[in-house]
Amino acid sequence: MPNFDVASTAPLHPLARQALLSALDEGWADPARLYRDARHARMLLDAARESVAADLGVRPDEISFTASGTQANHLAVLGLLAGNHRKGRHLVHSAVEHSSVLHAAERHEADGGSVSAAPVDATGRVRLDAFEAAIGSPGTALACLQSANHEVGTVQPVTEAAELCAAAGVPLFVDAAQSIAWTRVDGPWSALAASAHKWGGPAGVGVLAIRKGVRYRPPFPADEREGGRVPGFVNVPAIVAAAVALRAARQEATEADPRLRALVDLLRARIPALVPDVAILGDAERRLPHLLTFSCLYVDGESLLGALDRAGFAVSSGSSCTSSTLTPSHVLAAMGALTEGNVRVSLGRDATREQVEEFLAVLPEAVASVRAHLMPAAASRSPQEVTVIDVLGKLCPIPVIELAKEFVNVPIGGLIAVLADDEAAAIDIPAWCHMREQEYEGRAPASEYLPGAHGTAYLVRRVD
Repeated sequence: MPNFDVASTAPLHPLARQALLSALDEGWADPARLYRDARHARMLLDAARESVAADLGVRPDEISFTASGTQANHLAVLGLLAGNHRKGRHLVHSAVEHSSVLHAAERHEADGGSVSAAPVDATGRVRLDAFEAAIGSPGTALACLQSANHEVGTVQPVTEAAELCAAAGVPLFVDAAQSIAWTRVDGPWSALAASAHKWGGPAGVGVLAIRKGVRYRPPFPADEREGGRVPGFVNVPAIVAAAVALRAARQEATEADPRLRALVDLLRARIPALVPDVAILGDAERRLPHLLTFSCLYVDGESLLGALDRAGFAVSSGSSCTSSTLTPSHVLAAMGALTEGNVRVSLGRDATREQVEEFLAVLPEAVASVRAHLMPAAASRSPQEVTVIDVLGKLCPIPVIELAKEFVNVPIGGLIAVLADDEAAAIDIPAWCHMREQEYEGRAPASEYLPGAHGTAYLVRRVD
């Protein structure tokens, strides 16, 4: 089965596997001790640190290894806020950061700090004017900006943001998990985090880089390992394998980048032609080379992923409409994009054109089968001045599906009031209007159209 979900986790690189097996025998000892096996483990750890530092463009003593990318993000956000508390307690991040950064921000806010989310444009790229205004607020202690978005692949203007932060005297933390296997992160950023399993290293290894001169105070009790920044025993064999995998990924990026970029361009061009009512998301140019995300109207993301899995393709979904996640994707919501029927394709470095062509061959049928199940043919109904669609208590994608079913029976110029209490409807119904070139007239209390109802009426005007 082709794995088109390497943005979640990449297979262990063959060189990393060899390094891991060797280091399990040679690097098992405690690198903090002085006997021979311990000194050998320390040499392996130091060599791995130097290798990762060279690939990131920092000093070896600026690198600490963590237990995961999530831990690295938490340590960075909370530790930098603690180290810069004299500046104030205001945190700025983009509206599309990884959930681990947002969770750290929530903890900071719960502890009495303040948080601002800088908005993004329709491609998911942060608006630098809003970002600059936010970091200019009194008491700003830290700003966070990912290097590239994990859901839609849009590359962020980190260099420009870092320069704005430097001018404002605000440290910038960069979550580089999705991009570090492809290129360095430029600019005067203050701290950076990444995760080994994203670039073909073993799971359980994260990287935290904090540049010299940046104020940092560990949010956990002091520990003598990893410069006092990260508590716990280091996993030397896994760190060695992670360093080998990163070096290999960087070397392979020169060949892989243009080849995978061409395959994604093929997907971007062909999917809208093969599947009706689909939106391609993210920036067409300023993007990761291997990642594409699209959303399909009238499709439950979980059902579509199941259909593609049965057809032999492993893909991911940023869609909110699954049994495990009942809130909209914050990334798609911030972009104003359709949150239903979302599919993320992230190609591995061994992906071929033949595999992409096969995916394009099975996708239309997979989408059609899900739509046929969720959206049977609408029954004819006499036009009314206002068509009321009551989907209160129904979850995404049902509100948009019912809107589409009734829409064909509404006369041109007619008004539709969709009564819904699912928060995803506030994103999906305007997005549907934009995709279908109909007029979205805003919202009103549901009780105006159904006495006693609790919820919101989303108003759609049919223009053609």
